[in-house]
Amino acid sequence: MRRLFGLALVIAACGGQGGGPADADVSDGPPPDVPLVALTLDAGDGATLVVQNDGEVRLERDGVVLVSLERDGFEVGTVPSLDPSLNYDPYFLEDVEPVMYRPPAGLEWEHPRAADVAERGEGLALDLDYGDGRTSTLETAVSAEGRFSASWSLPGGERVPVFARLVFRVDPEERFYGLGEHFDHVEHRGRVRAMQIEPAPLEGANNEAHVPIPLLIGTSGWGLYVDSRRPGVFAVGTDEDDVVRVTYGLGAASAEGLRFFLVAEGHPLDVTRHFHEVTGQFGEVAPWALGPLIWRDEVAGQAEVEDDLRTIRDLDLATTGYWIDRPYASGVNSFDFDPELYSDPAAMISLAHDLGFRMSLWHTPYVDEEDDATRPLYDHALAEGFFPPQRSTAAARWGPPIDFTNPEAVAWWQDLLGAYRDLGVEGYKLDYAEEVLVGAFGIRLPWSFHDGTDELTMHGGYQVGYHRAYAEMLPADGGFLLCRASVAGDQVHGPIIWPGDIDASFARLGDAVVDEAGEEYTAVGGLPAAVVAGSSLGPSGFPLFGSDTGGYRHAPPDRETYIRWFEHTALSTVMQVGTGSNDLPWDLGDTGLDEEVLELYRVYARLHLRLFPYLWTYLMRVRDDGRAVQRPLGLAHPELGEHPDDIYLLGDHLLVAPVVDRGVTTRDVPFPVGTWQDWWTGVAYEGRVSVPAPLETLPLFVRLWTPVPMLRPTIDTLSPVADPAEIDSFDTRHDPLWVRVAVAAEVDAPQTVELALYDGTALSVVAEPGAGGCVAIVVERTPGTVFAAALVFELVGAALREAAHAPSRMAAETAIDEASDAAAFEESDAAWLETEPGRALVKVPVGSNVLSATVCGP
Repeated sequence: MRRLFGLALVIAACGGQGGGPADADVSDGPPPDVPLVALTLDAGDGATLVVQNDGEVRLERDGVVLVSLERDGFEVGTVPSLDPSLNYDPYFLEDVEPVMYRPPAGLEWEHPRAADVAERGEGLALDLDYGDGRTSTLETAVSAEGRFSASWSLPGGERVPVFARLVFRVDPEERFYGLGEHFDHVEHRGRVRAMQIEPAPLEGANNEAHVPIPLLIGTSGWGLYVDSRRPGVFAVGTDEDDVVRVTYGLGAASAEGLRFFLVAEGHPLDVTRHFHEVTGQFGEVAPWALGPLIWRDEVAGQAEVEDDLRTIRDLDLATTGYWIDRPYASGVNSFDFDPELYSDPAAMISLAHDLGFRMSLWHTPYVDEEDDATRPLYDHALAEGFFPPQRSTAAARWGPPIDFTNPEAVAWWQDLLGAYRDLGVEGYKLDYAEEVLVGAFGIRLPWSFHDGTDELTMHGGYQVGYHRAYAEMLPADGGFLLCRASVAGDQVHGPIIWPGDIDASFARLGDAVVDEAGEEYTAVGGLPAAVVAGSSLGPSGFPLFGSDTGGYRHAPPDRETYIRWFEHTALSTVMQVGTGSNDLPWDLGDTGLDEEVLELYRVYARLHLRLFPYLWTYLMRVRDDGRAVQRPLGLAHPELGEHPDDIYLLGDHLLVAPVVDRGVTTRDVPFPVGTWQDWWTGVAYEGRVSVPAPLETLPLFVRLWTPVPMLRPTIDTLSPVADPAEIDSFDTRHDPLWVRVAVAAEVDAPQTVELALYDGTALSVVAEPGAGGCVAIVVERTPGTVFAAALVFELVGAALREAAHAPSRMAAETAIDEASDAAAFEESDAAWLETEPGRALVKVPVGSNVLSATVCGP
């Protein structure tokens, strides 16, 4: 890594340097006879950290203050003595209505009385004096270009420091993203965010903080990552608009202090790259994991699985994987298939592979003492010490969890998993494993583990060992891990997050809902929660997310809910389909779903699969630029001043505005600067527009002149198949690459848009004013390692007047979206197919890679 470091010294008269609040008292600075000293670290690209002897620390970019810490912002919560029964969880210190919680006895908040700054090694040290000889130090250094590391030690003395709090001064108008998976809002101003599961008055009895990530991103381009798994809380502009409080409960571990990183970037989307560089790059995932995936809850047995697999192909539903949910084994985690239900699991998995499916299983980390099928495994694990030595939280319904900090336990567990690997299982849905809590209402519920850790870090750290054990049993090129819970650093195992059991409805988090039996419950959220969760996770460092299409709690979903849900998941990173009531697109029970819904599902599932080259390209880019694939509109385009929960971008060029409210048939969409074309109609929009959104249509828009790489309309799967003549597989044949381009009948000035694909293929579109008021366009491909031969361009938005290399024309009566029509065009000698006004397909000869064409108005 290239190390950038610069150090500058500024000495001014007292009060000569600013950066703090306008009303800062002179007493906040050094004594009157001591000049103000400001030392600066330079991390390159305009990023500087200024540290002053009045105790202020400022993160700047190109001379503009992004965020600052004043001397009083280094708060330490101290108590007369440590109480080992308390967990020192700071969440309820910020909760507006704490229930069943009392702050630790004798808690006092202390602030530094004086400060000094000095060079120390290659960094800067801010020494803070809390009085009575009690001092602490903030050590800062350049960590990488645009990033600074900081370690804050806490003061010693007679009183015990148990809480560390940083109080940041921010722009009172700024908005904030990141902080992991959330169900209510993707933007955090005015909200308290816990970094651990907490009790909450929801149906699930907790705050649904399954993936808390201590990465806060400001829309001005700065970021804060706190490198701690101890209980923490972020209060984002809750009391004062210009204040963000970050509090961690260290308790007996106060000697650890608090380590954090500050980042300054030109665009807020670039902050996430630093999170990956510090905690680890996102791990390997199999490409098929991004295709449509289908599963059933409570699978009846091998006959039903095989029937599902054949039905998917008979109904021509684009699908790449299938997982078998519980129950399928003799007992939970008995590492077999129940012989009474599965007579020949090897043959079942072989059939799946022949039909182009990859297979996964539901799994958990428990061993049940009460089940005859797992009792021998339990006895062995108990005798060998494979369970955590101390467990306080109530055990899961299937027994205690394995201690994944014990290498021998991991080796034993993986040896058992080998039976599934040998059968051809390539993925797992990893459920539960959230029993390790920091406690409740400030009280510890003690756990201990083989490596000496306890629940105060393992409330999240447990997930890392759990997921690592399974990730190591997947194919080297990646598999499928669908995980309920995770923490910072766990992204290296390539987990796809699903939000657990959310409602099969349009309910929002906290809604009071009355079910069909007249019972009232407080919702954890349905489709709106799923959209928010996926958009919040991407910038937080977890780029893959897929909710249960249709929801889980209180299933089945009704017709409108189901349609709106699969419209959304088709235009998300992962489309996994299944509900808590065992519904599938063709097996819809009495929910009002019908053949019309099945046909609509077929269209959206295939669209999701066709977009694989586009989605996989942006996923591969995450390792280079860190930018989320699914990006909240307000974070991707903060200049709009709009921060909706339910509008997002996929990559740079697709804008998605799913309908998440019942009965809504229009959407108010604030478009980023430029022209955006309706994916379905070709209508162009700019500015803020109310767009139509009938039930059968997802509001989806593409940036004008953008080349969108797609697979052919007949594609069924990404995986190998036994009969390529019956099942259209990307593994069998990569070509032709379809490149869809949003065009217009006029352009004021030359336009150029380029897109580099994951395989090295380069696409470019150049549009210029042409003769007769038309537009001359050149669409070009530079071949890569995968997409190197046949090529079809799809031009949408204007009439094709002429096209080089395309003298012959084919008439069509069906729409361009019809797979049969597209297949006929591919196989014909014709090079030009106009399916309807403003929509045309053009083939170019193999090897030419260039389309020169003219498009005009009607």
